[in-house]
Amino acid sequence: MNLIKDKKILIVDDEPQILKMVETMLKKDGFYRIITAASFSEGLTSISDNKPDIALLDVMLPDGDGFTLLSEIKKSYNIPVIFLTARGEAEDKIQGLGLGADDYIVKPFLPKELTLRINAVLKRTYSSAFKMDYPQFELSACSVDLGKAEILKDGTSIQLTAKEHAILAIMYENSSKIVTADTLCQYAWGDDSYGYENTLMVHIRRIREKIETNPSMPVSLVTVKGLGYKLVLKDR
Repeated sequence: MNLIKDKKILIVDDEPQILKMVETMLKKDGFYRIITAASFSEGLTSISDNKPDIALLDVMLPDGDGFTLLSEIKKSYNIPVIFLTARGEAEDKIQGLGLGADDYIVKPFLPKELTLRINAVLKRTYSSAFKMDYPQFELSACSVDLGKAEILKDGTSIQLTAKEHAILAIMYENSSKIVTADTLCQYAWGDDSYGYENTLMVHIRRIREKIETNPSMPVSLVTVKGLGYKLVLKDR
């Protein structure tokens, strides 16, 4: 069985033709567990009822917006989210990715591009081969378990998003060394990483909010001015 193709996909869009088109594309690519919703409220209910493994969200919905829906999802569920939207302005893209989306695809899109990018996010998130070698390590204010995509801080469990996980993974592999912003963008966003520097800064800030005692004065994920970032493990 192909474990990636077995993943359950939720599509939230108020245009019936878009729902049908995306569902058809995914079925042709081998996905068969597909759920659709036509509004913010239907999407939120479907998340709760069906527990999808990934959500594809439009930004413009009749009873809300995809950005708010993403925030609501992230409060209770640690699943990857991809935006499929006609809103292609840079500010919208930065906002969506900054809220924790794993990708942002602007309509119209090529069928093959869509399925390739969905597959890439699912593999990064769920592939056991991808996760099995990830370690646990200690930082000044918390412990991090990359295998579980989890931070334990002050007795509280905090989940990492897929992008936060990718950034911390490459930082750990190069702990106590400087990692450039270009390297982090390439690792987190792949070949389509050009122009993600501002979005990277948003993710760095969110990681610091999770791992640092004082995110404004980081001691674990520090900036090396003009060069990049460095992860400092506890007692180093």
